[in-house]
Amino acid sequence: MNPTTALRPAAAFSPARTLATAARVLRQLRHDPRTIALMIVVPCLMLVILRYVFDSGPHTFDTLGASLLGIFPLITMFLVTSIATLRERTSGTLERLLALPLGKADLIAGYALAFGAFAVLQSVLATGLSVWLLGLDVTGSPWLLLLVALLDALLGTALGLFVSAFAASEFQAVQFMPAVIFPQLLLCGLFTPRSAMHPVLRAISDVLPMSYAVDAMNQLLHHRDMTSAFARDAGIVTGCALLVLTLGAATLRRRTP
Repeated sequence: MNPTTALRPAAAFSPARTLATAARVLRQLRHDPRTIALMIVVPCLMLVILRYVFDSGPHTFDTLGASLLGIFPLITMFLVTSIATLRERTSGTLERLLALPLGKADLIAGYALAFGAFAVLQSVLATGLSVWLLGLDVTGSPWLLLLVALLDALLGTALGLFVSAFAASEFQAVQFMPAVIFPQLLLCGLFTPRSAMHPVLRAISDVLPMSYAVDAMNQLLHHRDMTSAFARDAGIVTGCALLVLTLGAATLRRRTP
């Protein structure tokens, strides 16, 4: 690394540089159909499979489908974002970008915007498919359902950006999934109510963001209007996403050692 580059003061956050970074990432993703399919098609396909697995018990699909509508986008965005960001570092692209007048905040925000655009598309398609084609029956507004699905996808994007700083290879990035995602999946209340868990496990689940994503979806199963519990859960998921993005900017490295 050029010593003068290392001593260059951090650039102030710039919306123009952030948008330019997002546009570059979107151009790259446009030429990667497999990644696009993973982000857009796979969550929808999983929901279709789930619907027909519980074809004889539609109430079960309503209960699990609403929760998984938020969980599937979180998982896929986490996986894609962590690998894509790590690929930028291992290829040397990240080091070249940060040698320019481009701050870490610009880079992280640009990635978040680019993948966030796909998160919006993914959430719209998955929510529309579940409610209007697969017959997912929720009491709350489909727009609130879409909001939670989108927040979960953005949380997955933020987590992927964050953990990519600690992986040295794409294989290691995939290995973070059991460490970061699976404990949340087990403790989020999908398999058993969190109130029925052992107190230690309940305490752990209380600090995991996926728990609040599932709680927000469960609120929509039983309440037509936005409740204070729903607002709290959505706010916590949003706050966690912003916090993780901030940590991602602070821990971003130029290259993998």
